[in-house]
Amino acid sequence: MTRLGESVARATELLSQDLSSDKTVEQLLEETGSRRYIDLTDLSPTEQAELIASRTVEILPGVAELAKRIEERRGAGQGLGIKLGIDPTAADVHLGHVVPMIILSRFQRMGHDVTLLIGDFTAKIGDPSGRTAERPPLTDEDIARNLAGYQDQVRPFFDFEKVSFRQNSEWLAPYTFPELLGLLSQVPVSQLLQREDFRNRLAAGSGLTMSELLYPIAQALDSVALECDVELGGADQLLNLQMGRKLMELRGQRPQLVVTMPLIEGTDGTGAKMSKSKGNYVALSATADDVFGKIMSIPDRLMKPYLEAWTEWTDAEIAAATARVEDRSLHPMDLKKALAGEVVAALYGIEKAMAARAGFVAQFSKKSFTDVGTLPVVDAGEHGAESIATVLSKVLEFQPSASAARRVAKQNGLRLVIETEGGQESVVLPEAQAVRPLAEVIAETLASTGVTAGSGTVYLKAGRKIAQVRGV
Repeated sequence: MTRLGESVARATELLSQDLSSDKTVEQLLEETGSRRYIDLTDLSPTEQAELIASRTVEILPGVAELAKRIEERRGAGQGLGIKLGIDPTAADVHLGHVVPMIILSRFQRMGHDVTLLIGDFTAKIGDPSGRTAERPPLTDEDIARNLAGYQDQVRPFFDFEKVSFRQNSEWLAPYTFPELLGLLSQVPVSQLLQREDFRNRLAAGSGLTMSELLYPIAQALDSVALECDVELGGADQLLNLQMGRKLMELRGQRPQLVVTMPLIEGTDGTGAKMSKSKGNYVALSATADDVFGKIMSIPDRLMKPYLEAWTEWTDAEIAAATARVEDRSLHPMDLKKALAGEVVAALYGIEKAMAARAGFVAQFSKKSFTDVGTLPVVDAGEHGAESIATVLSKVLEFQPSASAARRVAKQNGLRLVIETEGGQESVVLPEAQAVRPLAEVIAETLASTGVTAGSGTVYLKAGRKIAQVRGV
């Protein structure tokens, strides 16, 4: 069994246990966090290719071709040449920016040679990918400052000591106009204009400069200069990366493989990409508590893509954990705390991750509803025979009652919360409970939790809405 396989076996056992337990989660963070440093050279070429493919959108021309090239290089006693281009356009970095670095780290630990290409020349043009307007050019001072900040913030996810740094001004600055014209004569304009972002800008009457139009050519010349085996980029970079393949063929080189990575959705769950302009991001410079709290605020549906993007969990481990949420043997809040802990541990270490977890629980999870203020009241004597859906409609103004209650329950948002001197117990109510009599559900819940009627305070919670149940 490989070292990774041994780690997966240990983590799988932990994931089957109680993830509300601090001890279990701490052990899990130690196990999965250690994988960020584990040697992956013992994986076969096929296993390496599949591990990379599991976290990418697309590999061109295919995963089998990646495995084949790994095997060829291994036979020659070499690793693949991997390239990632960085245009240092900002000093502050968020979690969306670390996705390619995590993939690069895997390549690095597989024994391959990583080159980080600093786009000091192209940054002065500005990559137009995904833009609705022209991006302002940067100065040399801007680039140097942004690059220093980028490395400092991304360092927890990637070993910058084991890479080669190149600057594309080395070959682009001396490129002559006759050389450029000769190259452009072989590239159809239609190929440059097929980009959706270019078409949208032109249709909207927005400006599109010649420098932006030539950006894919400049990036492709980077691939020609470095002659790497693989180039990484976001899914929105696909056309730029494919231009690299085309120019390499024109120069008689073996075309690079293209590996594209997902664009991470922002924390607000609107579907928009994580970005500072939308405020839906998690800054790498934020405190441990802020990072933990920001991730805890995400919609439940984002847990799976976030686990895939930022942790070293395998597909099987993520599937097992999310399956437990679906069958209600694992509360989604507990899985989300594990996710938040993974990210904080990567940035600040396990000790601070567990401290942030404890702080969050103290501030939110265990907060007594008696501190909230005046709440709506449900009289169990008056409304006990009515269904929970009906009670929600009357007291918390859910309309229409049955469908709204079922929808909230389906999202694990319908709960009975029982507060006693010993603490707070939150019980998720399945969808079927929404149409059952309130008194029956409360009685069964109290019995299942071992709480004697009258020894605590009961609250009915639907999403963010809360009502106190009296007469229980």
